[in-house]
Amino acid sequence: MTTLVIAEHDNASLKGSTLNTITAATQCGGDVHVLVAGHNAAAVAQAAAQVAGVAKVLHADAAYFADGLAENVAEQILTIASAYSHILAPATAYGKNILPRVAAKLDVSQISEITKIDAPDTFERPIYAGNAIATVQSSDAIKVITVRTTGFDAAANGGAAAVEALAAVADSGKSAFVSREVAKSDRPELTAAKVIVSGGRGMGSAEAFKVLEPLADKLGAAMGASRAAVDAGYVPNDWQVGQTGKIVAPTLYIAVGISGAIQHLAGMKDSKTIVAINKDPEAPIFSVADYGIVGDLFEIVPQLVAELG
Repeated sequence: MTTLVIAEHDNASLKGSTLNTITAATQCGGDVHVLVAGHNAAAVAQAAAQVAGVAKVLHADAAYFADGLAENVAEQILTIASAYSHILAPATAYGKNILPRVAAKLDVSQISEITKIDAPDTFERPIYAGNAIATVQSSDAIKVITVRTTGFDAAANGGAAAVEALAAVADSGKSAFVSREVAKSDRPELTAAKVIVSGGRGMGSAEAFKVLEPLADKLGAAMGASRAAVDAGYVPNDWQVGQTGKIVAPTLYIAVGISGAIQHLAGMKDSKTIVAINKDPEAPIFSVADYGIVGDLFEIVPQLVAELG
């Protein structure tokens, strides 16, 4: 029994999501191999080889892997899939784009966004916006799985795996990279941040979100938002935390003016410590908060900033 992890990377370094997925892979039993499909990504392959728990790194290099086009990466996976009992990728846009293609070609059922491994053939995943946990048992010979990274700790360094060159498949020609618009910020990336300050509909306007900036600055935090705030046009879409946004699990999550709709809670309830600030004492956010403050956020947030010095 051997598990293959599909590495998410930018051709220069491994994404943190890969480390969480490797941890999940080690719990499936047997050896763990990592596939790095990229262009001039030798540094990524070496980084993967140094992760604890990895037995082998397979490195496929070609110009048409540079942008992670799903059609090409999926075909590369299929050339070696028969050698593995499990194929895992992070449940990010990258993994969600690739693995359904692999599952369809293998004629197996994909198991999505697992948060726990009970046995090599049995997995847990959230359903109904995280209000229930489904236990799924698979009889497929090859189990194709995406991993919700907040459910597993990141694997540490300490490995010394061999890196093996893998012959690259031919370019499928089915898609071509056109352009990429990347949001630029001096703040930490939302899904990787240790501290997040999020605002909701209660902020009232885009201008009001500036009240949160001094608090985020003091804490070195990323800034997030509920879907209601995004839909109202207060902040950009890439700030959205929740079932239809980004799933986060920082050390500290501060929810300001967020009522706590079920879809938002699904995206942040695994945070280690949750602080809620809301004027409504009955707001659902308080049901998951470790600390709650009932009051006017426009008074409380400046007071917090002042207390932080």
